[in-house]
Amino acid sequence: MPTADELKDKGVAEYLRGDYEMAAETFRQAIAGYQAAGIADMVAEMIRAALRLLDDRADRLDVKVMASALRELRYASKVFAPYRGRRKVTVFGSARTVPAAEEYQQAVAFGKAVVARGFMVITGGGEGIMGAAQRGAGRENSFGLNIRLPFEQEPNEEIAGDAKLINFKYFFTRKLCFMKESDALALFPGGFGTHDEGFEALTLMQTGKSQPKPVVFIDRPRGTYWKTWWRFVEDQLLDRGLINREDLALFKVTDDIAEACDEVVNFYRNYHSSRYVKDLLVLRVKHPVTDSLLGTLNERFGDICLNGGRFQTASAVGDEEHPGLHRLAFPFNRAAFGRLRMLIDVINQH
Repeated sequence: MPTADELKDKGVAEYLRGDYEMAAETFRQAIAGYQAAGIADMVAEMIRAALRLLDDRADRLDVKVMASALRELRYASKVFAPYRGRRKVTVFGSARTVPAAEEYQQAVAFGKAVVARGFMVITGGGEGIMGAAQRGAGRENSFGLNIRLPFEQEPNEEIAGDAKLINFKYFFTRKLCFMKESDALALFPGGFGTHDEGFEALTLMQTGKSQPKPVVFIDRPRGTYWKTWWRFVEDQLLDRGLINREDLALFKVTDDIAEACDEVVNFYRNYHSSRYVKDLLVLRVKHPVTDSLLGTLNERFGDICLNGGRFQTASAVGDEEHPGLHRLAFPFNRAAFGRLRMLIDVINQH
């Protein structure tokens, strides 16, 4: 084994991948038992990156942020892992909404209704809209992603003490989990945090940094909160050319709980999921892909295919997940994500 001076001279990262065969072999043996999980190579890269921080002589505060973020993400992944097979909707909204408010009652009703249709509910774990949605969903169908703040963010009684309550130090790791673990997003009236989460979700989908998913803004009956927001989006963003009209397809505004649930559930009526395989976007669907559907897609959405490409059926080669599903593929231009959402709506009608 090398001495401390040798490590300092050569560099820890270089030591790991360099001439020190004994250490390299020890490392390979340590992870060999995990090869079947298909993650050993990525874990090895994480270790290499961590050791390079020593060679970089990184600032202690920078390393502290990285270490805490990794711990939070690892633990969150562990908590969610047993529930990967169930669809989930993340609910955002004000922590200050009181039980007597109509918005609060709407959130209770939405939580209850969406669970009845097979979904689990994720919230920020606090009171207000978050607590309301979880009271509707029930403890057994709820996750709480709580943020540690000096005020206003004790976990609500519905999720407090539950194994599915996760406490975060950082907003960015918490927000990553909201998006990564959810299959849909529902937003009720709220403050800066709610708008931050809503606009970030729309940005991630508009730029293709998130899987397509339904986003629904839910108001109180005959409420104007989200209608006013929608007018702002159209008057100030769309009319000034800051977004495309097709981007409006990324979300829905409603004050009707049944309509909100339909928006969430029907998104997965036929469409299941997607991934890129080389230059093709592969859409996994539940029903066989018919010639009629291919004809419709080629006629209506040929403009989002690169170089005159076309929609076609695809095999599971290169996409081994979910082997029982059907597939269609096309050379997506990776830009028109509003149009992609409109395409998914068409697929769900077949």
